[in-house]
Amino acid sequence: MSLQVEKLEKNMAKLTVEVSAEEFDKALTAAYNKNRGRFNIPGFRKGKAPQAMIEKMYGAGVLYEDAVNEALDATYAGAAEESGLDIVSRPEISVVQVEKGQNLIYTATVAVKPEVTLGDYKGIEVTKASAEVTDEDIDAELKRVQEQNSRLVTVEDRAVQDGDQTVVDFEGFVDGKTFEGGKGEDYALTIGSHSFIDTFEEQLIGKSIGEACEVNVTFPNEYHATDLAGKPAMFKVTVKEIKSKELPELNDEFASEVSEFENLEEYKNDIKAKLAEKKEKDAATENEDNVVQKVVENSTMEIPEPMIESQVNTMVNDYARRMQSQGLSLDQYMKFTGMTIESLKDQMKPQALKRIQTRLVLEAVAKVENITVADEAVEKEISGMAEAYNMEVDQVKEYLGESGIVQMKEDLAVQEAVDFLVAEAKLV
Repeated sequence: MSLQVEKLEKNMAKLTVEVSAEEFDKALTAAYNKNRGRFNIPGFRKGKAPQAMIEKMYGAGVLYEDAVNEALDATYAGAAEESGLDIVSRPEISVVQVEKGQNLIYTATVAVKPEVTLGDYKGIEVTKASAEVTDEDIDAELKRVQEQNSRLVTVEDRAVQDGDQTVVDFEGFVDGKTFEGGKGEDYALTIGSHSFIDTFEEQLIGKSIGEACEVNVTFPNEYHATDLAGKPAMFKVTVKEIKSKELPELNDEFASEVSEFENLEEYKNDIKAKLAEKKEKDAATENEDNVVQKVVENSTMEIPEPMIESQVNTMVNDYARRMQSQGLSLDQYMKFTGMTIESLKDQMKPQALKRIQTRLVLEAVAKVENITVADEAVEKEISGMAEAYNMEVDQVKEYLGESGIVQMKEDLAVQEAVDFLVAEAKLV
């Protein structure tokens, strides 16, 4: 294998990899062994036809695609390491030459980790986040606990109000015709939840039980069902049930039922103490974020687009896993919200860019300030993980692998860089 490296604009690079004819022939043989069972050649049992006969019958290039993939798997990782580049994206592969008996030549266009030019990063001045607990904060927490301990009461003597839980029948029409998924019976709908499109829920406010009404809405332009996207729709809706939340009274009895305290005053004092602890932590996090963000704003770097795309894809996959843990697939979520995968990616792109910039700047600070993490700190972190997951330390190390431990060390150095910046900052 031979390699040529060409630096491109905007932190991109092109690797030109040449695989010897001998190695490519081996890849062709591997592709033949992998695929021979799917070829039917007269005079041969299925899977027993020689490679030369298959190539004669179907053309020399019939195995090229799989052979190229075999060769890529065998050579790209080595070429990437040999290049000496800090590659931060999946390669975009282009085959330049592929022919039996000839060298295979392909290019891999990749994004390279950008250089960061730090601006001012010491003595950064930011407004100190407040950790004060107000009466409004305590009242809001009491309200939240009231909501948790509320009960639903059937309402029959008034119309629908915001916040009510209703049961409705509905049927939707677009251009005067019904459409798939547009009909529902005994559907539970909380007014104000915004689980339906546009102003559907708001238009039910003021409607009484048994009252039929028309609700007019417009589907989002990026609705998952393209035949409905951007179109106005009319729903015939009948309200069948109305239920409202009844909150418990705030008194000593309430306090004794929801806490370990016998009276409301003691319960409020406990709430205040816990809110103060939380607000201190939140304020510390906000101070960190503000300091780091200002350091990022003072720095310059050019982020290659594929690096951003790679980060976005990681975020989408993480989001899908969180959805799955709640019993909802990403496809179902898209259907319910009217979003597409592309609109979700567009929504995540600014956050992806911010994450990349922040990480690069903190790594640069750690490098300039010679921030290193001792092996003892890594061992302590691994021990903490072992305790948290009820595993042996050696099991955690095996799970992480060498690359995972290196990543952990880098992450700890980045956090130390954050601590350094905050310690150097001026909180006013």
